[in-house]
Amino acid sequence: MKKILLTTTALVVAGAFALTGCSSERGGDTGSGSGDEAAKGFEAGSTIGVALPDKTSENWVLAGKLFTDGLEEAGYKADVQYAPASNTVAEQQNQIQAMVQNGAKVIIIGAKDGKQLATQVQAAKDAGAYVIAYDRLIENTEAVDYYVAFDNFKVGQLQGQALLDGLEERAGHEAPYNIELFSGSPDDANSAVFFDGAMDVLQPKIDDGTLNVVSGQTEIAQTATEGWLAENAQNRMDTLLTGSYSGDTVLDGVLSPNDTLARAIITSVQQAGKPVPVVTGQDSEVESVKSIMEGVQYSTINKDTSLLVEQAIKMVGQLQKGDEVDVNDTESYDNGVKVVDSYLLEPLIVTKENAADAYKNVPSLLEIVESYQ
Repeated sequence: MKKILLTTTALVVAGAFALTGCSSERGGDTGSGSGDEAAKGFEAGSTIGVALPDKTSENWVLAGKLFTDGLEEAGYKADVQYAPASNTVAEQQNQIQAMVQNGAKVIIIGAKDGKQLATQVQAAKDAGAYVIAYDRLIENTEAVDYYVAFDNFKVGQLQGQALLDGLEERAGHEAPYNIELFSGSPDDANSAVFFDGAMDVLQPKIDDGTLNVVSGQTEIAQTATEGWLAENAQNRMDTLLTGSYSGDTVLDGVLSPNDTLARAIITSVQQAGKPVPVVTGQDSEVESVKSIMEGVQYSTINKDTSLLVEQAIKMVGQLQKGDEVDVNDTESYDNGVKVVDSYLLEPLIVTKENAADAYKNVPSLLEIVESYQ
C-alpha cells in the first residue's frame, strides 16, 4: 500500500555490532538508488554527520551511542548531535548546517520535524553530501537520497491486530468493545504512518460495529499527542475518562502508538480507579516489558535499534566506495516531492506469550522476561 505522508520507536541494548543483512518482505528486490550519484564515492575516513532529535526516548539514546561507536569502528569521523528536547527545530537546523560547513560527506538525520529541514538538506546536497533520512522521513524536498527505517505502516498494522487479539483474550465479554485511539506527535511524519497502519486493521471493525470509539474521536488530529509527551497522553486520557466513561461504561482497549504513552494511559486509568484496558505500545522499553510480563500492558513492538543503525552505516560504506546502495522499497514513501528509495526492516509484535523468543538475542530484555517465568 502506497503511503502518501502529506495525509497523514525500541529499547534494545545490543551486544556485538555484527554486520549482518536484514531484509524486508515489502517492496521490490534489493537495488540501487539515486541513479548516477551512487557511483561518485568519497574518501575513507571522512566525517559523517548524525543529527538526532532528542533524548526523550530510550531508542534515541541508544542510537547515538551505536552511531558513534559503529562509524568510528568503520574508520569514519563521527559527528553525532542531539537537538535538545526543550528547543525548537531551529537547533537541529543549525546542527545540520554546521555539519555541511564542516565537510560531512553523509548526513544521517533523525528529524525533529521532517517538514522543516528542506533548506538544510538542500544545502547538504549543494555541498556534495548525501542525505539519509533515519527512522523519520524528511518531507517536501528532492534532496533526500535514501530513507532507512522499520516498516512503520506494518508497525501500525501489528498494533491494530494486537488490540483486536487482546480484546478477544481479555475483555471478558463479546463484541462490541469500547476503545479509544491515540496517535503520536504531529511533527513526526511516522505518527501518521503508524495511525494509518492501525486504522487499516481497525476501521473495518469500527464500521461493522465490532469496535465502538465512545468519544467519537477517530481522526488523527483529534488523537494526536504533541511532542510524544507522556503528560499530554495522560491528560487526554483523564479527559476521555471523565467525559465518556462515567457510570457503567467500560473502556475495553486503547490503541497507543508507543510504550511511553502506553504507560501514561495506564496510569490515568489506574488513578481513576478503573480496570486497566488492553493497551498496545512500541519500542520495547524496559518498564513496558516489565509491565507486559506482569500482565498490565498488553503488547509492544520490537524494533532492534542496532539493526537500524547497522543498515544506515552499511549505506554509508556503499556510498563511500561508489557501490550500489541497498534498497528494498522504491514505491511506498512519497515525501510530497519525490518517492524516496528506502530500506525497510521488519518489526515484531511482542506479547507476554512470545516475549522470550522475541528477545532471545537481546540479553538484557531476555533477563527481564525470564525473571517473571
